[in-house]
Order: sequence, then C-alpha cells, then structure tokens
Amino acid sequence: MREILYVYSAHSAYAYLGSRELYRIAAVHDATVIHRPILLSPVVEQQGSLPFAARTQAHVDYFFGREIERWSEFRDVPILHHRPTHHDADYSLASGMILTLGESGPAVDDMAHRLLEAHWRDDADLSNRETLLKLAADAGHGARALLIKAGSATVQSRLEANNDWAIANSIFGSPTYIVDGDPFYGQDHLAMVERALQQPFAASTWRNPPVG
Repeated sequence: MREILYVYSAHSAYAYLGSRELYRIAAVHDATVIHRPILLSPVVEQQGSLPFAARTQAHVDYFFGREIERWSEFRDVPILHHRPTHHDADYSLASGMILTLGESGPAVDDMAHRLLEAHWRDDADLSNRETLLKLAADAGHGARALLIKAGSATVQSRLEANNDWAIANSIFGSPTYIVDGDPFYGQDHLAMVERALQQPFAASTWRNPPVG
C-alpha cells in the first residue's frame, strides 16, 4: 500500500482546506495517510521564516484572507471570515490527541479533521480542555482518558520529536505531503500528490547557489 506522509499543525488553515481532499485521494488510490503533527511556529522559525507577527500587512491580508476565502469557495469548505480568536493558543494538547490515537487509520484521520474544523469553522479554542473533551466525546472516544494520555510526557515527547524531525528535514510550512520522499508543500499541490501516487515525478536536477 502506498503512503502519504502528512506533516501539519492542528491549527493550520490550509491543512483544514485540504483535509477532505487528501482523504479522498488516499481512498481512491488505496494509500495510507501517515500523520505527523507538529507545532508550526517553532519549526518554521527555526528554518528562518518570519513569525506571523513580523510579516507585512499585505502578506497577512493575502495569505490569511483572500487566499483562504478563494480556496474555501473552491473546495466548498465552510470557514471563518476572520483569523480565529484563539489562533495563537497552545495546541500541544490537541496535537497529543492525534498522536495518542496513532499515526494512521480512520480514527486518526477523523480526529485531525475535527480539530482543524473546530478551529477554522467554529472558532474553537484548541487549548481549552472542555472543548477538547467534547470533541473527543463526539468522536466516540473515552474523552478524559484520551486527554490524560495526550498530555503525558511520553506523548508530548513524541510531539517534540516530530518538531525535531521536521526541522532536520527542512519542513517550512503546513501542510506538507511527502510521497516516496518527494515533498509537496501546500494543499494547492494535492493534485500533484495524486499524480505522484500514480506516476512518480522525475528526480530533481535543479541546483541553486547558496543564498547570501
């Protein structure tokens, strides 16, 4: 069975916009989605990208405004028309819920989507324990047991390991999909992910000179 390594943050707008399409592609091509949730800001800042607060207003308006609106309409995915109220909250516990359920399978796929949807459709606070308990219960899990395990040192160390892996592998944004070692950044590249499952792209021969 083919695999799609899915690297994303639990509060990523573009992971949410591409979530259902990713699962559709995986189902059609008999591929397994391997979840690798990360904490986005520490990863992208370590790669040298600007933190959100340091970006220009023009970039914010486009990337966190018009582009989201267009993709929401294109994919028929309901979404807020403003930056989520709790977007800067700590989502390590929410990420731990995904990790606790495993790295693949219907329960993991469903929980990841529920968290993204709650944040970007319902303006939910993914750091709020009661919110997470309800999401877990609605998904049919033993909510309190799941949340306790999600916050454990063992699971949170796995999240840190994901962050370290992402930094070491030059991941610079969410979502990033990897098929047979070939990375595709952004849900706008899901058509290429689907093509890669059918026919791998030729190996890259592109060479860039060092920056600076």
